[in-house]
Amino acid sequence: MKTTAAVARELGGKYELMDCELDGPNYGEVLVKWKVAGLCHSDLHITSGDLPGRLPIVGGHEGAGVVEAVGDGVTHVAPGDHVVGSFIPACGKCSSCARGMSNLCDGGLNGTIGEMADGRYPFTMPSGETAGAMCTLGTFSQYTVANMNSVVKIQDWIPFEVAALVGCGVTTGWGSSVYSAEVKAGDTVVVFGIGGIGINAIQGAKHAGARFILAIDTDESKKEKALEFGATHFYSDVEEAKAELPGMTWGGMAEKAIITIGVADAKVTADAVDMVGKRGVVVLTSMAGLENQSIQLTGLFVSQYEKVVKGSLFGSANAFHDIPNILRLWDEKQLKLDELITHRFTLDQVNEAYELMARGGDGMVRGIVVHED
Repeated sequence: MKTTAAVARELGGKYELMDCELDGPNYGEVLVKWKVAGLCHSDLHITSGDLPGRLPIVGGHEGAGVVEAVGDGVTHVAPGDHVVGSFIPACGKCSSCARGMSNLCDGGLNGTIGEMADGRYPFTMPSGETAGAMCTLGTFSQYTVANMNSVVKIQDWIPFEVAALVGCGVTTGWGSSVYSAEVKAGDTVVVFGIGGIGINAIQGAKHAGARFILAIDTDESKKEKALEFGATHFYSDVEEAKAELPGMTWGGMAEKAIITIGVADAKVTADAVDMVGKRGVVVLTSMAGLENQSIQLTGLFVSQYEKVVKGSLFGSANAFHDIPNILRLWDEKQLKLDELITHRFTLDQVNEAYELMARGGDGMVRGIVVHED
C-alpha cells in the first residue's frame, strides 16, 4: 500500500516527506494507521548521529493509532483495536524479559536500524531504496507495520493525543524516577533537563512522594510547566542550585538526581554526582554519541560516599503493564497528560517542529504530529 512518510536520508539532513510503498503485515506483524505521533528528541539523535542507526529510516517512535490488519500468528490485538506503540518491544521469552527486564528485550536491539524480525526493511521509497522504521514503529508515517510485541492495546475512549505520549516520553520520565531512581517519600530529587522526559521525571518524583524536586534547565521558558507538574524549585543556573541545596536539605544533599537533557556530557553528570549525598543515586536517562565521554568523575567521592551512577532505558518500565497503568493514573487524575502538549503540528511541519525544539525559548515541552485522515 501507499503511505506518506517523513524519511531521514542522511546525517545532518532534514526529514523528507515522500510517498512510500509499505509491505506486510507478515507473520507476527500488525498494520497500524497512526492517528497521532509524539515528537521525541531521540528522532533528532538518529539524524545527528548521536544515536547509531541505519539511514534511510522513517522517523517517529511515539504514537497511537488503530490496527487495520494483522498477519498470521498475531494473538493479542485485532483489526479495530486502539493501540499505543512501544518503542521497546516485549517478547516475554528472551532472557531479559524472563528476568523481569522487558525494557531490555532482545527484540529492541534493531530499533535504530529499523529492521523487522524477518530482516527486511518495510518501506520502499520512490527511488526504489528500502527504508527502516524508527524503533520498528515509524510513527512519522500514516501507516506502518509493527511487530505485535510493539503494540499495546488500550481502551478506545482514550484520546489518541493522550495515548501517544505514553509510548516513550511519559513512561521513560516517570519510570526514571519511580523505577530507576526508586524515589521514596521524603526524598530530595534533582532533575536536569525539563523536556518531554524531564517533566515526567518530575511527575514521577512527585507521585512517589518526594519532599523537594529541583528542576534545572537553561531555558527559563520551562519554569512555569516545571512548577505546574510538581517541581518545588526551578533553576536556570546549576551553580545557584548547588549553592541552595545544602540549606534546604540540612547538609544532606539530594537522594536522587535524574539526567534527561537532550545530549548528556561529562559536566552534567559530574554536577549530578556533586548534588547527591551519601549513597545518592544518579540516573542517566539522556543519550550521547559513541564518541561522547559523558561520564568523567573523581572516583574517590563515588567510593567514599557510596554514590551510584546507573543507566535507564525506557525508565526501567514494562510496556504491557506501565502503559495501561499510567493511562489509568491519568484517568484517575493522579497524573497530567493533556497538559504536556504545548504544540501541535502536521506531518509536513516535522522539521519546523524540531527546529523549534532545538532553538528553545518558547516553553515547548511536548509537541505532537496529528495525522490527517
